[in-house]
Amino acid sequence: MNWRLKIRHVTGYKYAGTVSASYNEARLTPLTLPWQTTLFSQVEVTPGATTYRYHDYWATQVTAFDLHRPHQQLRVVSSSLVEVSPPPPPRLSLGWSDLGTEAVLDTHAEFLADSRLTAVSPELVEDVWAAVGAHSPAESAEAVSFWVKNEVSYVPGSTGVQTSAQEAWDLRKGVCQDIAHLTVGLLRARGIPARYVSGYLHPKVEAEVGETVAGQSHAWVEWWCGEWTGFDPTNGVPVGPRHVVVARGRDYDDVPPLRGVYHGAPSKHLGITVEITRLA
Repeated sequence: MNWRLKIRHVTGYKYAGTVSASYNEARLTPLTLPWQTTLFSQVEVTPGATTYRYHDYWATQVTAFDLHRPHQQLRVVSSSLVEVSPPPPPRLSLGWSDLGTEAVLDTHAEFLADSRLTAVSPELVEDVWAAVGAHSPAESAEAVSFWVKNEVSYVPGSTGVQTSAQEAWDLRKGVCQDIAHLTVGLLRARGIPARYVSGYLHPKVEAEVGETVAGQSHAWVEWWCGEWTGFDPTNGVPVGPRHVVVARGRDYDDVPPLRGVYHGAPSKHLGITVEITRLA
């Protein structure tokens, strides 16, 4: 069943004094994919600024803008209308020997390498893969995702966006970013290409049409065993029509919703509010 979702995402910064200039990038526009169509998207900036759009190295749409007049607050509002279908099941599932070929290792090198946020200890890798047992790559990827869900508690506010996968494991708690980073790191350690996905999740499985709810900025994973497959390890479910893809990359550092540099007084994040309305 297709879902049509209206999304309003508000974020920004408040400064302790006057800022004379800032340079910013927003990754807030949902992608158009074979199972996801962005029907409308708009990014509004206060104070007003001229924006321009481009696709970055990872194919995420970026809205960039500069401010060259004094301001004490930056507010960015993204409005989108998206229609999402259940992604089709993968038709191809490669074996371990296929994943180890030079062609696969070369093509997916960036999604096989550790990063600061996804690297995990060899001891943890051995323990996890021993626990999930011997399966095909695709079955193993799902088993690892469920293992992470069961072993790491979802605790809002327990970590920050720069918390690494290993740090979250040591705490045995984290948020969706940490759970996604840990899953990605464990998959890459055994040769399964994996990438970090950011976007939105409608929180209600049986959402009523027309009801506006507090949504979530969310993170999940995609692994490649012949085709890219999405899975949400925080909730232990395959990606479906409640998931809206905004950005993909190696880890969170490739996909932050708002990033910039500025000259002026110290800043404090305004926080993030997301409202999602199911229209169909």
